[in-house]
Amino acid sequence: MSVFTGWRAALRIARRDALRAKGRSALVVAMIAVPVLGVTALDVTYRSVEPTAAEELAAQVGSADALLRDPEAGPLDQSVSGDDYNPLSEDPPAPEATPALDLRTAFPKGARGISIQSVPAHVTTGYGVADADIFELRTSDGMARGKLDLVDGAFPKNSGEMVATEPFLKSAGLHIGSHVTVHGPERKYTVTGTVEEPDNLSFKALYADPGAVIAPWKAVAARDKKVLPPNAGALTWLVKADNGKGVSWSDVMAANKKGAVVVSRQVVLDPPPDSEVPLIKKRGTSQMPENSDELSAALITIVAMAVLEIVLLAGPAFAVGARRSRRQLGLLGTCGGDRRHVRAVVLSGGLVLGGAGAVVGVVAGLALTALFRPLLEEQAGHRFGSLALEPKELLAIAVIGMITGVLAALAPAIVAGRQSVLESLTGHRGVRRSSRVLPSVGAGALVIGVGIAIVGGTTGNSTAVAAGSVVAELGLLCCIPVIVGVLGRLGRALPLSPRMALRDAARNRGRTAPAVAAVMAAVAGSVAIATFVSSKDAEGEYDYTPMFSATSVALYASDEGDSTAAEQLLPAQAAVERNMNTTSDPARISQVWAGSDCGTYYEDENSCGALELVKPAGKGHACPLNTKGAKELALRMSDEEHRSTMHSPECVDERYTIDTFNSGGSNIVVGGPALLRTYVKLDDPAAAKALEAGTPVLLNRAYAKDGEVTLKAVHRYSDKDKKNRALHPGPARTRTDRLKVYTADAKYAGTPGIRMIMPEKTAQRLGLHTTLYGSIYSVSRPPTDAETQRTDAAIQQAGGTVYVRSGTEPGDRENIMLLVLTLFAGVVTVGAAAITTGLSKADAEADLTTLSAVGAPPGVRRTLSGFQCLVVALTGVLLGTAAGLVPAVALRLIDLRNALKEMRLDPMESAYTPIVLPWATIGLLAVVVPLLAGLLAAVFTRSRLTLSRRAG
Repeated sequence: MSVFTGWRAALRIARRDALRAKGRSALVVAMIAVPVLGVTALDVTYRSVEPTAAEELAAQVGSADALLRDPEAGPLDQSVSGDDYNPLSEDPPAPEATPALDLRTAFPKGARGISIQSVPAHVTTGYGVADADIFELRTSDGMARGKLDLVDGAFPKNSGEMVATEPFLKSAGLHIGSHVTVHGPERKYTVTGTVEEPDNLSFKALYADPGAVIAPWKAVAARDKKVLPPNAGALTWLVKADNGKGVSWSDVMAANKKGAVVVSRQVVLDPPPDSEVPLIKKRGTSQMPENSDELSAALITIVAMAVLEIVLLAGPAFAVGARRSRRQLGLLGTCGGDRRHVRAVVLSGGLVLGGAGAVVGVVAGLALTALFRPLLEEQAGHRFGSLALEPKELLAIAVIGMITGVLAALAPAIVAGRQSVLESLTGHRGVRRSSRVLPSVGAGALVIGVGIAIVGGTTGNSTAVAAGSVVAELGLLCCIPVIVGVLGRLGRALPLSPRMALRDAARNRGRTAPAVAAVMAAVAGSVAIATFVSSKDAEGEYDYTPMFSATSVALYASDEGDSTAAEQLLPAQAAVERNMNTTSDPARISQVWAGSDCGTYYEDENSCGALELVKPAGKGHACPLNTKGAKELALRMSDEEHRSTMHSPECVDERYTIDTFNSGGSNIVVGGPALLRTYVKLDDPAAAKALEAGTPVLLNRAYAKDGEVTLKAVHRYSDKDKKNRALHPGPARTRTDRLKVYTADAKYAGTPGIRMIMPEKTAQRLGLHTTLYGSIYSVSRPPTDAETQRTDAAIQQAGGTVYVRSGTEPGDRENIMLLVLTLFAGVVTVGAAAITTGLSKADAEADLTTLSAVGAPPGVRRTLSGFQCLVVALTGVLLGTAAGLVPAVALRLIDLRNALKEMRLDPMESAYTPIVLPWATIGLLAVVVPLLAGLLAAVFTRSRLTLSRRAG
């Protein structure tokens, strides 16, 4: 008989056995299909989330052939994509001196178009008043499809109707049929539908037909001088050619001669040769975006871990099959079959069920990706043009799933082949000593794997990270029998049920170890990804630079220098106190400047003054990362040392200067002790006493030397600034003063927008000008959209021109990925533990019968099953957590290497690369999931057993 004939018989037996034991076969298929499903969904999502050139074009031009805009530069040459241009004139006129271009004169002959123009406005909402962007666009025109799509309702049919995006309606408390009033023209509109921009699903905006908002607003402003005219944006046009072929390159160049920039679908998708593009001729190169098909290091590691997970997840299921089929395999031996044939039958089972699991996994992965496509698009922030299916990749995933199914059956096949015919027929397992070689090899592989992964991380080799992670997990897998054996010795002091559960797990390591390995694999993958994502989020939070304190709210008057600003603040303060969670009384804050205010007299750079704190030179003052020798210093710094230096008072404001309170870059404000408490969060009686005595409080100690700061004031005035110039007649002058200051602790150096607080009387003594900016409250949390809109409505109703400003906190969005990973690992953990519990019940049926016969209470059977399940789940979770940290740490080392490389090129770039453990995920997996598995096992186990005669 040939080899192929023997395998055909084995495959036939395996197929019939799979059909005979449908429940067990379904279990094996499911355990193989789950990881294949995950990898398939990941592959399709990864390919679909990146927009194609056609999808990017649709976001710009919709279903039109081209988009035209006027850059106000006169005749020009442009790039093929329209994202770059160069005026033909060597000395182009200023935009304000260029006459407006009627873009319709640049249309190709016979083409038609629809205009797009935006205008910011205050609109009424379900809560109060909100700022909104309104776009005038004929949304019902087919050219807008792809750029703007209808979700629900209908497009506007007249000038009294609008459509809105879902995020705007949700934040404004509105719905289809609601009425919106635009302040300015004071016109009311009806919301007739919801729309979305496919490339930006979080965009908040309103859309009306051309002429519905801007023209009436201009007419009202012309009649009533108290109404400000609309601040409309530039006009652009979507164009459809009448030739059915689109807008050609010759049409684009003709429009360029008239001063228009064109984004043409035909040109971008089928670009002309470089020789026909004047801009490329001038610059000498074609700057096309590079397209890399390389997968990220994280993705490579995930795929490698998924392959290993298939083997470990399916292993317990095949162990169940081999154990249940041992009598059948024994009969095969009595008919002349040897160990090769027994192994072939078990391996054939792996091939049959592995192939079925791979096919089911790929199909289910595609189906679930399509089903959850809207959720995936919401997470990505844009619509997928289509699900990108790569047949070769999907085939490779299916083949890998099938092969790993065979590998999962390898260990059970070897065990089944070693059993004697007599043991198989009688059901006796015999006694075998545990191998001492396997744990030693496993410990060595664990150490080597961790070393390879760490070396791969430090050298930036993602392949080494993936290989090392797999080797480490395999090494830990080999150590599981020994770990389970050690656990058996811990049960001596425990009550009956947990003691029996631990000893049963140690005595039957052949079924316990694969189940623990399955749990370990699932948890390792989830913990690895969760740790990587949590670390990335922490890195993003560190890089976040707040423009305003997250626990403060500011009120400021729109007309600077208006004598009625204090009066306007009174009703605004009442609105804030009524609608927001304030935790303090208001603290006043004023602007201070020298000469004429540059915020008002900005036309000429020599027509306004300047005020600055002069930073001393030397150690403790100058930032070492922004001075001579910074690159040499960066070469010697670790990421933690660099982080500490970047957050020091010397460097904290060197990278960014945040002008929160219109201080002209000086970050000096005028205020009193209340400002320290409400905004700075500095509760220091000595600092408050210093302000009351006329001594400024310095928040950034790097500007102080010997307890004093140097204040440089340039008193330069505009001829238009009659009021302030009368106070300081004569030519411009520069004054430098040394001021004694109270220096705050270093942690206050990063206070957004404030470097020093100066008392009012000190500013007057120095000849500086001040005006009330507004007032600041301390709040328990950032206000919601509804609270802000209610406050704005109350302020406008009171007739004041006061605005509300609030801060935001970084990382305040929920991470769906961590939740999905936790649920996946939890489901697999419960499933693998349940499999082991079921197998242990089948193996220990005779022991349970004896237990009942000797008078054990019925509840012992339940508690024993629960503790057996708990042991497997808890052991697998703890080992999986340790195994998952290896690739996560190694991948972060790759990120650290890249960050240090960038930092050493530019020492002011952040190199902080934290490793943050997802404690919430680990806590759920280590505590909640094992307890849930044990509880379910106890609940679904029958407490009473029908006694039967013991065999033997």
